[in-house]
Amino acid sequence: MKKTSIYLAVAIATFLSSCVTSNKMIIPISKTLPTVEDNYSIVWVGSGESYVYINGKYQRSESNDYSFEVVQRRYGNSWKSIKNMHRIHPNYDGKAGAREQTMFFGIDFLKDEDKVISTIKSSLGNGTGITDNEFREQVIQFSIDDISSFAPYNTMRITQHYKYEEGILQETVELFKLSDGKETPFAKIEERAVIFRPVTLKSAPTKF
Repeated sequence: MKKTSIYLAVAIATFLSSCVTSNKMIIPISKTLPTVEDNYSIVWVGSGESYVYINGKYQRSESNDYSFEVVQRRYGNSWKSIKNMHRIHPNYDGKAGAREQTMFFGIDFLKDEDKVISTIKSSLGNGTGITDNEFREQVIQFSIDDISSFAPYNTMRITQHYKYEEGILQETVELFKLSDGKETPFAKIEERAVIFRPVTLKSAPTKF
């Protein structure tokens, strides 16, 4: 039992030290500010529960949990998303970087027979994905840039379930080592977010 506890502590420490946002930021450049007219804007607000893969199963890593907001702008066959992540657990030790982190994701979609495929460019790395015509079930996968060959993972896969009618987005973020086509699990995050869209209010939402 003691040996397992020590191994768990080492694995979590490795997880925290390796999950640092890439220094190479892809900044979207535009001469004009986006408006709600030139794209379909959605704001997702949610939280992520973290797990580390140890002894053949995932075990909770609560100190690495986070809350987040994603501003997702859909320009026809192209999406641009900015994700702000906040690590709020009092025991978070900062080994994964600052408590506040920002990431950018750009996805371009192309129809291929009965499938919709995508290419991803992000501040973490580049990759590909697949989804359906209504963007309800989506899987994207990309390699992590600027990561040590000794790190316990080099690839990220995000599986998304857009439940529009319920106003919910559910995601599973998997971190694993990909070598010669073999995947070795390392960690995952289970995310859940709710949708926000522009609305009009009949009165002030809060009062003093």
